Formats: sequence, C-alpha cells, structure tokens
Amino acid sequence: MKAPYASDPAATRGRLHAEPEGETRGPRNAFQRDRDRIIHAIAFRRLGHKTQVFVAPDGDHYRVRLTHSLEVAQIGRTIARVLGLDEDLTEALCLAHDIGHPPFGHSGENALTAAVADAGGFDHNAHTLRVLTRIETPYPRWPGLNLSWETLEGLAKHNGPVVNPTWALAEVDAAVPLDLGGWPSLEAQVAALADDIAYDNHDIDDGLRAGLIDLDEVVAQPLVAPGWAAVRARFPDLPPAALVAELVREQIGRMVNDLLETTRTGIAAAGIASTDDVRAAGHALVHFSGAMAAEERAFKRFMYARLYHHPSQLAVAEKARAVIAGLAAAYRADPMLLPPHWREALPEGEPHRARHIADFIAGMTDRYALSRYRALIGPIAMGEGA
Repeated sequence: MKAPYASDPAATRGRLHAEPEGETRGPRNAFQRDRDRIIHAIAFRRLGHKTQVFVAPDGDHYRVRLTHSLEVAQIGRTIARVLGLDEDLTEALCLAHDIGHPPFGHSGENALTAAVADAGGFDHNAHTLRVLTRIETPYPRWPGLNLSWETLEGLAKHNGPVVNPTWALAEVDAAVPLDLGGWPSLEAQVAALADDIAYDNHDIDDGLRAGLIDLDEVVAQPLVAPGWAAVRARFPDLPPAALVAELVREQIGRMVNDLLETTRTGIAAAGIASTDDVRAAGHALVHFSGAMAAEERAFKRFMYARLYHHPSQLAVAEKARAVIAGLAAAYRADPMLLPPHWREALPEGEPHRARHIADFIAGMTDRYALSRYRALIGPIAMGEGA
C-alpha cells in the first residue's frame, strides 16, 4: 500500500509534449515509462565508462558512474518501499542523477566549468536536465526523452530548492516550470540520501582495494566504529581484511535504518498527508538523525582528506583537467574538428557555440576523451587502465 504522500503516476502533471494514450507501449504507468526511457538512453550507457572515484582504473572491480547509479537505485527502492513511496519514480531519479557528469568526475567538471566560464560555465546537475530534455533525441517528434514533470522536478531539486539556477537549469525551467524554489517530492529526497549512503560506503571498498586508505583508520571513524564492532563480534575468528564487504553491508543497513526511523517520525510529527504537504513543509523530510548526520559529515571530511585528495588522486586529477581543458580549447579554436553531426548543429554565435561544444565534451566517456586528446593534441599517460 502506498502512503498518501507518495507521488502518484496517475496524477502526474504530465509531459511537455502530449503523447496519445494509444501510443503507449506495454502496461506501464508514467513513472515506469520514465525509468525505462532512462535505462535505454545512450547517455545512461555511457556511464559505464565514466569516472566515479578512480580515473581510468587499471582494475575491473572499481565502481564507475553506471555501477554507482545501480547501487543508488537499489538502496533508493528499498527505502521507498518501506516508506510507502513510489518505487518507480525513486528508481528513475536514482538511475538518472549522474547522467550529466562529464568525463573524469569532478576534476573534469571543474575543468569544463573554467573552459566555458565566459558562456555561463557548466554544472553537472543542470546538464542532466539538458541531456534528458534536449540532447538525447530518440524520438522523431520532439527532442529529449519527454519525461514526466515529477521526474524532471526531482532531478532538478533532489538536493533541495534551487535559488539561483544556472543558465542551463533556467532554460529547462522556462520550458517546463519546475517550481525550483520549493521542496521536491519525498521520492527525490530519498534519491539524494540513497546517493550519500551508496558512495559513503562503496568508496570505502574501492579505497581499500586501491590501497589508498587504511582499514584501521576507516574503522576508527565514529560513523564506522559501531558497525565494525558488530561485524567483529559476529566473526571474531576471521582476519579483518576478509570482513570489508560485510562491513559495507553493515554500514548501509545502519544508515538506512537510521534514515527510516528519523524520516517516519518526522513525517508523522509534521502531519504530512499529501504531496502538497511535502512541498509546503519548508524543509527536508527525509534525513538522518542528528547524530548520524554529524558522523556522516565527519566521515566525508575524512574521505576527502585521505582518499579523494590523496596525492596520487590529485596527480591524476591534474592530468584529467589538462585533457578537458585541452579539448575545449581545441574545439573552440576550430569547431570544424567536431564530428559531422555536432558540426552540422553548431550554432552561429556565442554563448551558444561554446555551450554546444561543452555539451559534446560532457557526453564523452573517459576513454573517448583520452583518445580525442591524443589524436588532436598529443600523448598523455593516465595509468595502465587508460
């Protein structure tokens, strides 16, 4: 049974382009169709070769944007099911939330933002909406995937209200008003926290596998220590290294259970009885307890210091920035270097021309960006996996 404050696909605010009911393929509701469109999108497939933490990893066991998105969706659906929310909308938001990321993760984004600063910059969250409403074009009668209002709203605001939208998000909002200053659905709020839970814990696994963080340091963190104690109590005779996967499972469970208890209590206390109540609440309703939130913030600081800003990571990130900056400079200097399809669609003036080039670069996978850099500019070493 769904809760009264769950998003209802039968009550969707619709799509930008009307789709006659007779053309609906298969017995699917609006949110299920959105999810399926995202899964079948080319941009979604490209996430299989885009950086999550490690640029051009030299092992097959590290996470990439695609596997991360699948893990977020699994966590999000579990939370939505327990809270009585719409699982399909939650899954769609989880699967699509990283589609706008350029190659090389945040390093690539920083470089692309700088490269087109004179054209308004680049923001991966806004670019997700741009990809799904303009760039991805599988349908003959309109651009984009023509997703429902609720999916677009959730992607735009899953981290909360947007007070000062970037040019790309403002452009989407002008076509499909998304009430950017208001709070989003509970499904969108779940997707945001599922993302945090996934990367907090799965980055432990990848960081340990890469040898960039130390297990003793990780389990000493307040967020992790209770879970580690529980795991060691269950398996006292196993060596610590054999218990990493069990620790990750334990941590995900602890964070999900904390979120569920806190969120259910908060929803009841606020008297939430409809989706309108959710948007009128004036604050996030899906959240961790105060203690868990503080521990999670501290853990993020630890991971930034010890993993994301590890010297070896910073060295590779600098090379990644050089690749993106070099490509942007080359294409802006000579747009005729673009592939035929992108060259034919090149706008006449700025800032649209620079933004078009940024769209092309943002869609690249890590390996394609490296191949284009090597072809246009020269050799660059990024590690064995490149």
